[in-house]
Amino acid sequence: MSAPPTMARAIAAAVREGMDPHAPAAVALARVARRNPEINALCHVMPATEAQAEAVRARLAAGEELPLAGVPVVIKDNIWVQGAPVSQGSRLFADFRAPQDALAVARLRQAGAVILGIGSCSEFACKGVTSTPLHGVTRHPADPALTPGGSSGGPAVAVTSGMAPLALGTDAGGSSRRPPAHVGIVGFKPGQDVIPYGPGFADPVPGISVMAPMAADVGDTALMFRVLADGPLHPARSLATLRIAAAPTMGLALPLDPAVQAALEAALDALRAAGLRVTQVSPDWPPGSDPSGVMPLQWAGLAHLHGARWRTDPHLFDPDIGAQIEAGLKLTGTDTARALQASAAMRAALRGFLRDHDLILSPTSSALAWPHHLPGPALIASQPAGPRDHAAFTLQFNHAGLPAITIPCGAPTGLPVGLQIGAGPGQEATMLAAATRFEELFHQAGLWPAQHRA
Repeated sequence: MSAPPTMARAIAAAVREGMDPHAPAAVALARVARRNPEINALCHVMPATEAQAEAVRARLAAGEELPLAGVPVVIKDNIWVQGAPVSQGSRLFADFRAPQDALAVARLRQAGAVILGIGSCSEFACKGVTSTPLHGVTRHPADPALTPGGSSGGPAVAVTSGMAPLALGTDAGGSSRRPPAHVGIVGFKPGQDVIPYGPGFADPVPGISVMAPMAADVGDTALMFRVLADGPLHPARSLATLRIAAAPTMGLALPLDPAVQAALEAALDALRAAGLRVTQVSPDWPPGSDPSGVMPLQWAGLAHLHGARWRTDPHLFDPDIGAQIEAGLKLTGTDTARALQASAAMRAALRGFLRDHDLILSPTSSALAWPHHLPGPALIASQPAGPRDHAAFTLQFNHAGLPAITIPCGAPTGLPVGLQIGAGPGQEATMLAAATRFEELFHQAGLWPAQHRA
């Protein structure tokens, strides 16, 4: 018997046509056993995958339509999965068991997916690398000395290393776009509230985080999104008519790593060669439209949620998270109001820009993957970099409530680079159609990196 397929669409089709739904789960578990000890993508493997697969078999026999029949899925360690240890990467929640599924998880189960395990994330999903005192270091599959970024590093690594074809993360500032970009897969942040959020943990900054599908290609990502999304989508527009803006640094005065610059230029050349209308133009941002302007909201939120425990039990926390809590405890009401105003101004600027342009393209991150013991790359383009400079091009879409997706666009040095595509309100279908066409063009141009599935 031939090996089961590895892509979600193919697995689901094969299971619906009679393939044993236990087979994909068995392949996934074997790969977890082989790869996870080195790269630490999963912090928990579900003990009931066989029972889940058997339930899929029974439901198909009863005539149910299951778009994700038998497809293994990894869930980020801050999303509730009923009965599973979901800790947010924190010792504070080491003994927590989720009392129910988040609605997005319930929809995955309803569609026939098999929940394979819990993917590691940084503590409270509030750090740009995936390492915690509770679960240790999640490593880049191409080089274990490097980080996949954060906070959704575990789910992204699980997909790119072949443990599961799909993963569900969260994205409050790029957490499920930058790690996929660093490891060479697709990460999709829908518009705010397009996929139900919760029930689950309280977020440090309410109203900007979304459930975010991840997969090896755009087709699998779109399939997962259709399962999760509320209501019908606006129809996709013709790509030939789209006004596409290319913003190499998103209009911010920040350097790009030369490999990122080279990959971006090659990607834009491929799009223009295919006849797409791409103009280099950037948003005109108000002050505070980089991470420094809105990070106080995260610090204040962490201080509100965990400040009392930090003061009594600081040894339980990641020191980097403790530093953010301390910063939050020192903020004044005026400081927090200033950050809220920066968020609102950022939202207005990006939404205004996307009234005049249908898509905006940028690098997903300004840097390649860096050593896992650092909070961010020490240098970008030979210039000293702040700890959040690598993350400066993604958070604007969260504060604007707009959709954005990262797709691979090359690996000039062997490490993947991601292209971020952003769109206006309700334009998820158009953005996915564009990403699908871009993917085709990048394959033709040799810009789609190989996966790290060995």
